[in-house]
Amino acid sequence: MHALTPEQYARLRRLAEAWTREHQRDAKTSPLFNPRLAADALCFQRHDDPVLGEQLVGALVTPVSLWLVMVPAGESGERQEAGARHWLTLPSGEYPLETVLLGESQWCRRLVLLDDLADVTSRQAASRLAQQLMQRVMAADEGGGGGA
Repeated sequence: MHALTPEQYARLRRLAEAWTREHQRDAKTSPLFNPRLAADALCFQRHDDPVLGEQLVGALVTPVSLWLVMVPAGESGERQEAGARHWLTLPSGEYPLETVLLGESQWCRRLVLLDDLADVTSRQAASRLAQQLMQRVMAADEGGGGGA
């Protein structure tokens, strides 16, 4: 596995910052808002998508949810249309992603994996949760139908 470049880490940081700019205010009104958490892009790795080419796949933790996220590995000048669908194929199965816009220039393809993080006690706990979920979605399903 190849390490991400400094530019890719910077893009992922900007993605989390864009979520904060676009959604933090509204998220604070949700009963599920967790003030101990902040938007953070975690556990990203390279993935070769047969349709889209080289992508970065990982988790975006927010104060209200945890997303499985895919973004282009390189700078992409093309703005995607909100709501566009794409199937992400990983060793554990296929995941339906939806394109979401985060402000003027940021966007990603995402699937909400968890929509309630109210019980997560810290950013470190959220990071561990993201790591566990990403290990599960990036690994082949050996059990043949095991539960979530």
